[in-house]
Amino acid sequence: MDNISKILRKALARVCPMLLCTVSLLGSCDYLDVAPEKRATLDDAMKNKKEALNWLQSLYMVVGNTAPTYFDRFESSTDEFVLPELWGHSGQVLSYGQGSSKWSIQEWDNVELPWTQCYGIIGHCHVFLQQLEKKRPLYVTDADVERFQAEIKFVKAYAHFKLLEMYGPVPIIDHHMPQNLPVSEYPGRTHFDACVDYIVKLLDESADYFDKNLPVQYVMDETWGRANAVVCKALKARLLLYAASPLWNGSFPYPDWKNTNYVNHDYPEYGKELVSHTYDPQKWQRAKDACKDALEYAIERGERKLLDIETARNLITNQQVDLPYVPGVPAGTEAGREFLERVLLMRYVTSSDETQGNHEFILGMSAYYDKDVKARLPKHIYKQSSGDWWNGWNGLSPCLYSIEHFYTKNGELPSNDSQFAPKGEWLTSAGLSDRPQVIKLNANREPRFYATFSFDGDDYSPEIANGEPLTIDFLKSSAQGYEPSYSTRDMCLTGYYTKKYIAPDFKITANGDNSGNWYPKAIIRLAELYLNMAECCAETGDNEGVLRYLNPIRERAGIRPLAMADFSGQMTAREWVRTERFIELWGEGQRYYDVRRWMTAPEQLASGKREGLDSYESRIENPTFGEFNRRVQIKQPFTWDNRMYLMPIQMDELYSNPQLVQSPGY
Repeated sequence: MDNISKILRKALARVCPMLLCTVSLLGSCDYLDVAPEKRATLDDAMKNKKEALNWLQSLYMVVGNTAPTYFDRFESSTDEFVLPELWGHSGQVLSYGQGSSKWSIQEWDNVELPWTQCYGIIGHCHVFLQQLEKKRPLYVTDADVERFQAEIKFVKAYAHFKLLEMYGPVPIIDHHMPQNLPVSEYPGRTHFDACVDYIVKLLDESADYFDKNLPVQYVMDETWGRANAVVCKALKARLLLYAASPLWNGSFPYPDWKNTNYVNHDYPEYGKELVSHTYDPQKWQRAKDACKDALEYAIERGERKLLDIETARNLITNQQVDLPYVPGVPAGTEAGREFLERVLLMRYVTSSDETQGNHEFILGMSAYYDKDVKARLPKHIYKQSSGDWWNGWNGLSPCLYSIEHFYTKNGELPSNDSQFAPKGEWLTSAGLSDRPQVIKLNANREPRFYATFSFDGDDYSPEIANGEPLTIDFLKSSAQGYEPSYSTRDMCLTGYYTKKYIAPDFKITANGDNSGNWYPKAIIRLAELYLNMAECCAETGDNEGVLRYLNPIRERAGIRPLAMADFSGQMTAREWVRTERFIELWGEGQRYYDVRRWMTAPEQLASGKREGLDSYESRIENPTFGEFNRRVQIKQPFTWDNRMYLMPIQMDELYSNPQLVQSPGY
């Protein structure tokens, strides 16, 4: 059976037994190939409203299966963190410049390749609509049909959007294409701007339906994770932001890349061209209008709001979580206590849900305790009753670039803050009597720094070790330091861990862990909408708008608001926006797309850019303070080539469709 069928069968086994046989008939390795109808099984799949709903809900798997937040997906191939080389995940392969049109599912972490997966879902959307029209399922009303159609439009839009993100201009598949379609009629890539317009049209139509017919408030019921008007507008905002960015707005690095055979009949004005090579300022205005609409609608109609300090305090009290340790921050003062509460607040942003008062979530995926969590956790967390240590995989290692590009407590980059330690002293002791191992680079930082990263001398999490904190010690092999007998694979490479997505009340006990306390992972959350709007303002010269939309993010995080004078100092408005985006959305899968659309990837992702402290490279057991606290380059073959702006199409797709052209450089 082909791979898309396997994926759908596995997902549908829990929700729609009658569809299992249908999926085996409909799946395809070719994005145009939908098998002939088997009327009996399709009738079963559409026999009543419940089965039709199950089929519809299964199509939303495209959201979770293409989510960028997993540590092993290709979106991890940035400068945020590194992984042990022996892990060999697709993100690492891509960051080494080894992305290939010959990639197989085995080389893709056993996840269906994005091209096949997205087009497979689009094909299923069309079959669903076809069957819905042929035979009205029992108990399905006219109103139900309208809603199903609106949701299918969203799923098709989302799948096309994901393809556009990864591959650039792609074929638009707007209707069911039979298996016997002549090869000469296979569509090729459609101009990028036409793809954008098509997706916008679908999202507008879907949003218009939801706005007029359904409540837009976020509800955790059977519709959770499905489309609503807020989701549609938020995705449109992200799409148009990307389309206005340099990569797709006049600066694409391959000016001669175009179709060789295919001329899109629906958009003849583009001919065989695939990308516009002239800057258009109206794209930024269009993005700004969409971002403003999405943000205002989310707040006013969707009742979305940034997670606030009062909600965080309620969570701290209800979960009986102790305030965390932060170097030099006294818990006994009012200011110190609020700082520590802000640290937990920023952890709760990604580790709480709607029922707990977190109304920031817009679109995401269900979370569960899996390898994505264990990859983040340190080794030697807690010795269990058997005498064995409970260990994380000890390998998701934030780079020094990340550490150095979060703000100080004064809300500035460490290199720009005159009150922060000089750069030459960053790796020297901060002189704290209670934690002499803490270096100056890790002291006097903002709350998001301590919510996101853990380091030598830090407490990883207040409850993690059977209700007690785990104090990180990289200078001892018996603790978190380099230990060759521990593993040949699972080593921290940079002297830093991340706490992101680890709930503050997570704990390891003598009998295991409380892994049931995991929360949905946001693919879109409200903070992004503020940042999107701030970016549009910066690009259209609206510096007052930059302040209006950046400062709520900064103030929620517990740092000073920006003023107009900040834009005439060491950083421009654009640089403030991009830095704020890096910090707020760190590790959420957006960096991959940001450095590409901004065209900063050649600088950010070049060879030699990933650095860390010497927790691994010199292989020193029980290092001294000085041996550990030195800057080293991570010795993996990281590189950048401009072909890495886009993903390659698999060779079998190119062989089967002569209208397709490969992504440039492959």
